[in-house]
Amino acid sequence: MPEVPILMPQLGESIAEATIIRLNVAIGDQVIADQEVIEVETNKATMGVTTLCKGTVQKLLVEEGVSYPVGTVLGLLDVSEEEAERTGVQGTSSQDPSESAPAEEPADEPRAHFATPEGGAHEPRAVEPSIRGLAVPAGMKGAHYISPRMKARMDELGLRAADISAIVGSGAGGRVTVGDLEQFLDYIDSWPHSQASPMRLSVADSMRRSWTRPLASVGRPVALDNLLNYRRSLDPKPPLTIFLLRAFGKALAEEPATAGYLIGEQIVHPRALDIGVAVQVEDGVLVPVLRKVDSRTIEELMDEYQELIRKARERRVPEENTGGGIATVTNFGTFGLMWGTPIPLPSETLILGMGAGKKKPFWSEEEGGFIPVTEADLVLTFDHRVVDGGGAGMLLNRLNELLQEPDSL
Repeated sequence: MPEVPILMPQLGESIAEATIIRLNVAIGDQVIADQEVIEVETNKATMGVTTLCKGTVQKLLVEEGVSYPVGTVLGLLDVSEEEAERTGVQGTSSQDPSESAPAEEPADEPRAHFATPEGGAHEPRAVEPSIRGLAVPAGMKGAHYISPRMKARMDELGLRAADISAIVGSGAGGRVTVGDLEQFLDYIDSWPHSQASPMRLSVADSMRRSWTRPLASVGRPVALDNLLNYRRSLDPKPPLTIFLLRAFGKALAEEPATAGYLIGEQIVHPRALDIGVAVQVEDGVLVPVLRKVDSRTIEELMDEYQELIRKARERRVPEENTGGGIATVTNFGTFGLMWGTPIPLPSETLILGMGAGKKKPFWSEEEGGFIPVTEADLVLTFDHRVVDGGGAGMLLNRLNELLQEPDSL
């Protein structure tokens, strides 16, 4: 008789595994199609696994209280030829879930196969979830698994997990094998290449670590006319970034928890509002830090700011202005960019960006018509574990208010 598997279904778009909390049937029980036979629990909900067709429970291959990945064979049903043909399901052979964990295969056998009742082999097929959900390949968890042998080879080559993301794996569940890696390296060996500079590698490492957090961005336009008019009255004229720095410092002083950093179950609050400025240099970015921005005037900040920018471009940032910032400001508008999604440093929760100013028509009730207004977009990227969209939005709104009164900065 054909054997039909009871599979751990895809229980949600982001669910990789579930825990068995109750077996509702025993070996030898008769079941019908769509009968809930196993109860499972994810980190979001408790759900039931149902049968694909009518049959007899031949095997139960799981234990209560144990977690199994999506696509695992939880049990087997004996079904009649007529039932299998009527429902369109395909039979398979028994496979213990404990044997389905990824294991490194010999290099000369890079592709995993699954045994069939006839003793042959076939390519892994897409799993048909037994409850509503997305179809996924069996052993999907293996696609993110790096075997000890693979990890050792990557260590020899100085590679990280992100470096092999472009490789299509031939192992179980899409896992990248050592053979896949070697084939890929041979493939790109003749391509033009150059050695990444220490600066580029440093930026890459920072961004890789930053992206381990859930980052989000919000933005809003800000009118610059008041700020630009006020700036024209000053001699010398401060760069726009200094006004942004000062407003950012004042806004964070009112809500310092916004710049907190999550460590375990505690939010570490800043002891000083030190803010960095992103400076584009050859093949990378440096971030010199200005100290206690919230308690210093525009005039007090200007000389140090300009000196730090000059030294950063020469790659000679003083040690006392290196690291320790609680946020960063970046003015990507100097490149003519209107909008962007900057990424904060791993040690920071926030980064504030400003796009290029642009004349736009604005309806004025006083004038009874449209008037030209210079606007730029402010973008705030934040660690969503610490700050929510509403809090980030309120911070941007406060920045807008402060920039409308530049003489108070």
